[in-house]
Amino acid sequence: MKKLVSFFTAIIFMLSAMSAQASSSINKALSSSGINRSAVSISVRDLKTKKEVYKLNSKKPVNPASTQKLVTTAAALDTLGYDFLFDTKLYKTTDNDLYLKLAADPYLTTKDLKNLLATAKDKEIIEPKHIYIDDYVLDSAYWGEGWQWDDDLSPLMSKFGSYNLDNNLLKIVIKPTRKNAPAEVYSQDFYPIGFVNFAKTGDRDDIKITHNETISNRLLDVNGTISKYTEVMIPVENIKLYFRLRMDDAVSDSKILYYGKYEQKKLPDKNVYLVDSVQHEISEIAKDVLQNSNNMAAETVFKVAGGKYVNNTGSINSAVDMLKNYCKKNKINFEDIRVVDGSGVSKNNLMTAEFMTDFLETQSKNEDFEKFSELMATPGTGTLENRMLYFGDNLKAKTGTLSDVSAIAGYITTRRGNNYAFAVMINDHKSSPADKKQLEEYLLRAIFTDL
Repeated sequence: MKKLVSFFTAIIFMLSAMSAQASSSINKALSSSGINRSAVSISVRDLKTKKEVYKLNSKKPVNPASTQKLVTTAAALDTLGYDFLFDTKLYKTTDNDLYLKLAADPYLTTKDLKNLLATAKDKEIIEPKHIYIDDYVLDSAYWGEGWQWDDDLSPLMSKFGSYNLDNNLLKIVIKPTRKNAPAEVYSQDFYPIGFVNFAKTGDRDDIKITHNETISNRLLDVNGTISKYTEVMIPVENIKLYFRLRMDDAVSDSKILYYGKYEQKKLPDKNVYLVDSVQHEISEIAKDVLQNSNNMAAETVFKVAGGKYVNNTGSINSAVDMLKNYCKKNKINFEDIRVVDGSGVSKNNLMTAEFMTDFLETQSKNEDFEKFSELMATPGTGTLENRMLYFGDNLKAKTGTLSDVSAIAGYITTRRGNNYAFAVMINDHKSSPADKKQLEEYLLRAIFTDL
């Protein structure tokens, strides 16, 4: 009996020593970074014991940036299921009407629309009386609460909704002409937008596109020089209008004889049959969210799950209610958390590092954990393409970056084979993005080496 007690005492002593060494290494990394400790929130949780083995400001609500996608996507997948399909369907009624039932598919393209209409033509649906669009899958809020309006020309910040199409981005073409002469500027697809063209043909490429605040928001100023053919993607300002214009293209290409409007109308329950559909798997889209931080897809998945939760049109309110219910049934404390979007883009989101590791630890016990973890980025992939290479396959994580914010959260297997959930959230306006990310790497190295 004495030998057994001595054995367990030795184990406890060894674990305490490891934890002390890790704490010392983490504290050293913090001191060396020059970043104020009050701006850093850290939680490291042992997946076996569920205990926090290191914490710093772990109960302090801070902005989590895109690490929030781990939380919103996991809850959405639990609601929708890993076999869920974004399924855009074209129906015909016995009255010779066509109904396009939207799924808010973030991967839907103009080519998909053309294929649907081409199938209708092949089935001799040539002169429909009406073409209706059932867009009730999501509400009409196309922009997140607290999103920065000065980011609305960033291709990472496209609007989102039932009318998702072509990533909700418009391709702008800028072509050089002759030296010092104006460049040629136009949108690849028709869309009511104009350009005040100040771009010139030169020896370098430094094109900048901004809103023309003087005349109209639908006018863009194009400044700088261009030396070679260039394509620039900008978010579509009115996704519903863009969708209807591409529907015009699809109808024209299919040679269906229709010159009416595309009215909004719910699909009837009777006297309809399926013409064709376009499907995309949620697992593919969720992987894009967690590896590449696709904001538009994250928002869509979250709100569609909210719609399923209430068995009605999806909205941010129904999505947040869905998330709260997920936390409640898994006994995760949601009291100090504020979630206002699905992507973590809003500065109004608040989360604690403790909540994040609690959530991740709970997720690790889920029967679908392996599927979920396979969706996350590993060193050399996604947003970790050029980061954290030191850890190899021992790290699965989600990064987050906003102005003044850098974060990383996920799972790490240490050199000793121990498994931890971790969250690092740095909200600091004084340090550079590079300094924040360097600190993240040093902190994870301390965990990997000493725990």
